[in-house]
Amino acid sequence: MADKLSTDPYKGVRDFYPTDWARMQAMFARLRQTLALWGYEEYNASPLERAELYEAKTSEEIVNEQTYTFTDRGDRRVTLRPEMTPTLARMIAAKRRELPLPARWFSIPNVFRYERPQKGRLREHYQLNVDLVGAPAGEADLEIIMLAAELLKAFGAKESDFIIRINSRILLDAACAAAELKGESVKRYLHLLDKKAKMTPEEFRAAQSAITSKDPLAIIEDAGQAPAVAAEKRTLLDAIDALKARGVGNVIFDASITRGFDYYTGIVFEVYDTNPANPRSLFGGGRFDKLVALFGGDPIPAVGFGMGDVTLADFLKTHQLPISADDGAPQLYLGTPSPGDIPAAQAFAATLRDKGGRIFVNLTEKSLGDQIKDAVKRGIPLFMAYGKDEIANNQARLKILATGEEAGLPLTELPARLRAGS
Repeated sequence: MADKLSTDPYKGVRDFYPTDWARMQAMFARLRQTLALWGYEEYNASPLERAELYEAKTSEEIVNEQTYTFTDRGDRRVTLRPEMTPTLARMIAAKRRELPLPARWFSIPNVFRYERPQKGRLREHYQLNVDLVGAPAGEADLEIIMLAAELLKAFGAKESDFIIRINSRILLDAACAAAELKGESVKRYLHLLDKKAKMTPEEFRAAQSAITSKDPLAIIEDAGQAPAVAAEKRTLLDAIDALKARGVGNVIFDASITRGFDYYTGIVFEVYDTNPANPRSLFGGGRFDKLVALFGGDPIPAVGFGMGDVTLADFLKTHQLPISADDGAPQLYLGTPSPGDIPAAQAFAATLRDKGGRIFVNLTEKSLGDQIKDAVKRGIPLFMAYGKDEIANNQARLKILATGEEAGLPLTELPARLRAGS
């Protein structure tokens, strides 16, 4: 008699029985609900990609040691996706002339990495990916970090439960230049810095001394002698102040945050659990302005982050946070008469979201007429401009885009109108 087949799953992966899957879907539904409040749309793609997609810009460690790569029957090298960002870039590049930009997209794909299974890390997991593509550094970076915090708060987390550490690849590059590092030496140093948290101080100093006699982190700490370093550091500190002014008070500057992927070009960040029972990075992301251009055409600025389901579930369990769910599409496109109105519009949108409104805030310099066209193209049913006049009068005009009907409305009555669904 032949040996019985094992009922165990492949090492490092999971089976989801109905109860397990329902719990997972409830967690995903809460993520989807929160992202819908901010006007983000869901997309997906096959887990199979050409191997060269990752060899171009993904972490060398992932490409060389962790990918599931094989040759198919047509003699093509294929990889099970280890991350979603290169796929996002490919999809945006494929239809860059058709898509309304900036695009607010998210996905919750299965991703695969051949690594040693351990707490918080498996060989496959689901990963929320949130990206804002087509908006330059500044307001878009702030929105992405605000949203990262909001996703954890949507499960009931308090600011004291996690901390957001931010840095900048531009700052690190400037510090490396001040330390007289060039070319491959910069790449080697950044890869070393990405592993710093897993090394003893002695191990890190020894490895660093093999690359450079000057310490880039020390240059960042005392940036007075390096104007480029000082300027970028000031930009980051200003971003932290702006985030605190908008209600995200648990953001700190950390010059050692680098992120392991080679495609990052600007701000980078990591979100850490503050509970001693789960002292680890939960997720992170950053700006990748050059990735789309690998497929041809001009660069398209982009910023985003990825959050794994395993680390999120561990966080919720550690903090004893319940999981519940709901969903919905954006209700209102909040237009801005000028770029200077964006901060006030974001603040107003936050008050509407607190009352259940699902709000999409314009971040572009487009005219209000073009913003209305953008709302129609996105399928958002309501449009309202929000600027100095609306603030001064405490009243705005709400436009129903399907009919063209438009009427004045006191701002205080807007939450009830959104709840009514019209």
